[in-house]
Amino acid sequence: MADDKDGRNKQARNADRRQRERAIAEELERQDETEPPVETAALDGIEAELESVEFPATGTETVAAVGDREVESTEGTYAIRELVPDTDTETFDAPSDVRRRVQRPTIAATMKRIVEANEAHPNVDFGASQREAYEKTLRALKAIDADDDDEGVRVVGDWILERLRDEGEFPGSRAVRQRGAEFCRSNGYQVRDDEWLGV
Repeated sequence: MADDKDGRNKQARNADRRQRERAIAEELERQDETEPPVETAALDGIEAELESVEFPATGTETVAAVGDREVESTEGTYAIRELVPDTDTETFDAPSDVRRRVQRPTIAATMKRIVEANEAHPNVDFGASQREAYEKTLRALKAIDADDDDEGVRVVGDWILERLRDEGEFPGSRAVRQRGAEFCRSNGYQVRDDEWLGV
């Protein structure tokens, strides 16, 4: 492309178009997420405290740096150590990753239990895609408006840990979604076929 006014304008338009496409894609990804129960301003201090930590950082390093710091959510007050797995297998690339993790305390606490349980079973595979699917299922359960005490998140989290203990492996992502759908239907919550839990 020529380095003239028309060429620069075309590059600017293309850059603007790509930015809009990225924003739309991110919005579509977040469409089914629940609103974070922790106010964004409450997490600014945590990111500032994490500036002294060298990233990527493990869960253990993160807990050592800010584990006693508390965040308030609609469900109560949580120490960071209750939300971040104290393990070297969990890593965060940047302070913003820690921030995203603790924005949803109920889900973070459940995932902490699952990740730490994996430490006791080092030969059990728990990959990133499986972890993402688990979190997506927990977010879908958290989004149930009528379930104020997040019972679905706890029930499915307990079920995953029972399967690990009893069978020596994590249930598949589809099985976790099915267990989430079963919880919803048995408690009178509608699950449509086009939803994540609609398996």
